Amino acid sequence: MKLISEGVNRYRLARAEGRRVEVVVFVSPALVSYLYEDKSLEQLAHAAQLPGVISPVVGMPDIHEGFGLPIGGVMAVGEEGIISAGAVGMDINCGVRLVRTGLQARDFNKPILRELMQKIEEYIPTGIGRKGRHHGITRAIFEEVVYTGAKGVIAQGFGHEQDLEHIEERGCLKGADLGALSSKAYERGSVQLGTLGGGNHFIELQEVVEIFDRSLAKAFGLFPGQLTVMIHTGSRGFGHQICTDYSRSLLTVAEKYKLNLPSKGLACAPINSPEGKNYYAAMACAVNFAFSNRQIIMHDVMKAFAGVLGETPLKLGMKIVYDVAHNIAKWEKHNKARVLIHRKGATRALPAGHPDNPPVYLNTGHPVLIPGSMGTASYVLVGTPLAKETFFSVNHGAGRVLSRNAAAKVITREEFNGSMGEVLYNARNYRELIDEAPPAYKNIDEVINTLVTLGFTQKVARMHPLAVIKGKD
Repeated sequence: MKLISEGVNRYRLARAEGRRVEVVVFVSPALVSYLYEDKSLEQLAHAAQLPGVISPVVGMPDIHEGFGLPIGGVMAVGEEGIISAGAVGMDINCGVRLVRTGLQARDFNKPILRELMQKIEEYIPTGIGRKGRHHGITRAIFEEVVYTGAKGVIAQGFGHEQDLEHIEERGCLKGADLGALSSKAYERGSVQLGTLGGGNHFIELQEVVEIFDRSLAKAFGLFPGQLTVMIHTGSRGFGHQICTDYSRSLLTVAEKYKLNLPSKGLACAPINSPEGKNYYAAMACAVNFAFSNRQIIMHDVMKAFAGVLGETPLKLGMKIVYDVAHNIAKWEKHNKARVLIHRKGATRALPAGHPDNPPVYLNTGHPVLIPGSMGTASYVLVGTPLAKETFFSVNHGAGRVLSRNAAAKVITREEFNGSMGEVLYNARNYRELIDEAPPAYKNIDEVINTLVTLGFTQKVARMHPLAVIKGKD
């Protein structure tokens, strides 16, 4: 796998037999070496061999090896092409939501932050396999939200109708069908609404430490010193089961459709085939579940703030800024053509004036939310017209440099404590979070600046964590 430099922060994978399209990776020189430490380039090359793929297959600066398509990979497919579960990912619609407040972070000392953390955990279960705590979230509401998304839980009292204007796709991807689910996927989904999960998922209390564009920050409701809340989670075991089910079943149809699969992880089917349509319908169920899950969690976070501070969320100035999806396949228009964009560990970034922006952000471009690792900065950006080159996609985070197992083996207590500094965390034993320690990730500032230098994104604000809530794996 040989990379050819084609200018600042832009590399092309050398041509090879079997590839239908180009592979382009956007990384800075400081990040290039990571590409040779795993199989992410090979996975991009495999994606470039699939039928109907549109040039180029894209790698983001946070790219690292995943299942099928690498995390930080973008693949666009024409209407006569294929759809792949491995190119969407296990945690379907893993995504990020940012909530602003009207509060100054300096007014929150460690005892108050601790109290807020404890109250949030009273309402929101964290960790793998945990079930939701809302007695009213039954199978009936589960069956509704897979079709209606965030609107369905808002109708049950979890938020307000105007929240939908601040969620990608208004919190609902059309085309869902419960009939496309396995019984196991159904069972896992019906009990996990309103839960955070484990791994890299988190609820983070942050301070806005830097504003780069005052006009855009004002439009997004952000100001220096502000206390914000970032929520990062997805479709939980529901989405994982759907990806598992279809990654297996799609393998069996390759011969039927004469598909020469470059890897098992990219098992796929023609988009318009019964199998392809079924996967899209199942994936849409998980997408809508995840939007609903973050909606419920935001509602419970606001309830926790109200309980600790003795004021309503309205008086505390708590409102959603935006909610973006990471792992998803969506129909979009690019160069006047209808294409299915697979974004795996990548975020949509529409510029100002793009018609797919929500009306509230039409004149600015919607906020692009990019979390760093636990203990490091997160960013709010906007996309620019130049991002058209990546199908209006950008990175979704910092990107791992150590696997979970490797991080647990090599990161010491001293390194963990040093990397966390004064940031509070909810685990009693640091070993519970060691695989998510900042040294396991790339430098978020380097990753962010890669696309900023190219002019694909523009910085709006930088936040630093004050307190982090995570769940056990």
